[in-house]
Amino acid sequence: MQGSTMLDDTIAAIATPLGEGGLAVIRLSGPQALAIADRCFVPAGKAAAKPSLAGTHTLHYGHVMRQGRPVDEALVAVMRAPRSFTRQDVVEITCHGGILPAKLVLEAVLEKGARLAEPGEFTRRAFLNGRLDLAQAEAVADLIGSRTELALQAANEQLGGKLSKRINDLREQVLNILAHLEAHIDFPEEDIAPDTREELLARLERGIGFMDELLRTADEGQLLRRGLRAAIIGRPNAGKSSLLNQLLGRDRAIVSAIPGTTRDTIEETANVRGLPVVFIDTAGLREAKDEIEVEGIRRTRQAVERAELILHVFDASEPLTETDERYLRQVAPKKRILVRNKIDLPARLHLPSVWTSTTVGPAGAAPRLSAVLDVSCLTGRGIEPLKDVIKELAWSGEIKAEMLEVMINARHQDALNRARAAALRARDALLEGLTLELVAMDLRIAVNAVGEIVGKTATEDLLDAVFSQFCIGK
Repeated sequence: MQGSTMLDDTIAAIATPLGEGGLAVIRLSGPQALAIADRCFVPAGKAAAKPSLAGTHTLHYGHVMRQGRPVDEALVAVMRAPRSFTRQDVVEITCHGGILPAKLVLEAVLEKGARLAEPGEFTRRAFLNGRLDLAQAEAVADLIGSRTELALQAANEQLGGKLSKRINDLREQVLNILAHLEAHIDFPEEDIAPDTREELLARLERGIGFMDELLRTADEGQLLRRGLRAAIIGRPNAGKSSLLNQLLGRDRAIVSAIPGTTRDTIEETANVRGLPVVFIDTAGLREAKDEIEVEGIRRTRQAVERAELILHVFDASEPLTETDERYLRQVAPKKRILVRNKIDLPARLHLPSVWTSTTVGPAGAAPRLSAVLDVSCLTGRGIEPLKDVIKELAWSGEIKAEMLEVMINARHQDALNRARAAALRARDALLEGLTLELVAMDLRIAVNAVGEIVGKTATEDLLDAVFSQFCIGK
């Protein structure tokens, strides 16, 4: 990724997904955006004007030309600096959708002097030019990747600056404490009065408390962004694929009475009570009969290891087997739901209470959440209650609007953990009466760590790591 020294380049990229569609958008940003558009766009109509002569936030009809021939008819939007997403001159060319028209329009602007944008470079310019802070820039990617309305709402809150305001307030609070201490360091003959020391400690404790409050949102924030991974396991023909289809509300997996139909893992995301849940349908758990099945079961075990929730499916019309009990023991440490399927048939399954307890797990281990649900994947009975239980095991309690305002991600969590550790060291040093230079050193570490979240102390490597996760054209 190019650094801030490359802001004088004019960049271009296709800003819409590749493939057949009604429209495609090619975006340019930079000091030469208007001049480059002039070289490859011929306006049409009585009031036709070249992009360089057009007013800001205006739309113009014409044709994109390449090597003297028209490529496509297009609409050109002109947005002059600083009233644009990047705070640079921006031109957006809307042409017909399809891989070839968009590709040829992009080639036309690249031939006239633009450079192909790197992943996230438009949003990076918005950050470098003060249009967004780093937390807001990350929210752009979250917004694009949202898979539920709750995730979309959380991303919009962060993009609107709700999290940034709280982070900036926290940074300012710690910075003020640091400034107070540094004033005493500059004038060592003036000792800190006891009441002043108590006030500084109280302010520092409030800052640490606020860090703790933000850190408590980390798990929920990551859940909304990446989704809960839920592996569907069980013996062949227990109804795992049927359960996946019911949870998705469509036929995604092949369902057959022949055991072992699923030989590979299938991943699909569903909206379960507002939460994105990644369901993984797995190969049936049994002794493998061929190489393909060996690989399928290996992938099943891998999916179980990575899953945060297990849906263990049983055929309620068949008695419990030794294989069932073996796998019940193996996944005991996991948060899980025992799903008794085929309840429309005569019941023959009995699950011993040891497996239906909420304290299932190795001796001495912490209690694990567990639940037992009866369903019929044939009729759909029990599917809605199952969704309720999945949501409760993933996120207990009501999802309130104010909670969505400050959903931190993994990067924020790491920065806050470092800031908290430094603030705790500073507090302890102040309590023990250690030299103020040591206290100030830890407070500087805390200030810098908090500043990383909004980009006030961002390094080039950090920016590269953040924006490399974006798609090209954003």
